[in-house]
Amino acid sequence: MAEESEERAGKESAGDGRWRQLVAGGLRVIGVVHCPAFPGSPRYDGRSPAALYEAVVADAERYARGGVDGLIVENHGDIPFLRPQDLGVETAAFLAVATERVLAATGLPTGVNILANAPFHALAVARASGADFVRVNQWTNAYVANEGLLDGDAARALRYRKQLGAEGVAIFADAHVKHGAHALTADRPLAELARDLEFFDADVAIATGHRTGDAVDPAELADIAGAVSLPVVVGSGVTRENVASLHPHASAVIIGSSLKVGGQWQNPVEEERVRSFMEEVIRIREGSPS
Repeated sequence: MAEESEERAGKESAGDGRWRQLVAGGLRVIGVVHCPAFPGSPRYDGRSPAALYEAVVADAERYARGGVDGLIVENHGDIPFLRPQDLGVETAAFLAVATERVLAATGLPTGVNILANAPFHALAVARASGADFVRVNQWTNAYVANEGLLDGDAARALRYRKQLGAEGVAIFADAHVKHGAHALTADRPLAELARDLEFFDADVAIATGHRTGDAVDPAELADIAGAVSLPVVVGSGVTRENVASLHPHASAVIIGSSLKVGGQWQNPVEEERVRSFMEEVIRIREGSPS
């Protein structure tokens, strides 16, 4: 155990980043910027790149004015998602520009998630844009998703990160991936799957519900938090009503759907919802009753 701590300390000293502000404790909040469909995807509506970026930045600014601590930018409009080996270079190109503009507009610690499960594209985007971390839904092992069979590609992705000189870009990795079945690993408890993330050098473990907007199972959250020494972040289904219950085990929450107009992920961010949510979070941080 001491050897593992020394190895992790050496890794941390090699690439400290702003992402640490988001997982240092105290229940930080990371808002999800769901990008509209980009050119090349089935739901792309023909608007200009400038208009796409304007929509992305507008959502990011609403989050920032509402008081969130960080952001994550993802290509959620590109439904149905391709497997990583089928993704075109255009996805990374558009997301890199979008992410750089979000960073320039808000100055907040910002991450990148490219769906479905594309760590190489995401790392390239992070390196090009200056983003602080990437989210990888399947970092180790494998599972059956909407897109088909997806492999955890941690070994190759870490080597690619090294080649890019991007060691300071952190890996936020899901322990139990939503939108999929885990029959391939069903003989191993969730705590073991979480330990695999740490063993394969993820920086943060993410606990989620079964699909976008679904709340995490409290027992699963506790299992993950108890299995790893990594910071644990809740990655779906966070609301003003349930955030207090997550605080004992979560260093931070990733939130999107419940802060959108009508509580729907595809709608614009509603600034008043963000402010109301952050008021509740501040009460929790300060230990004040709701």
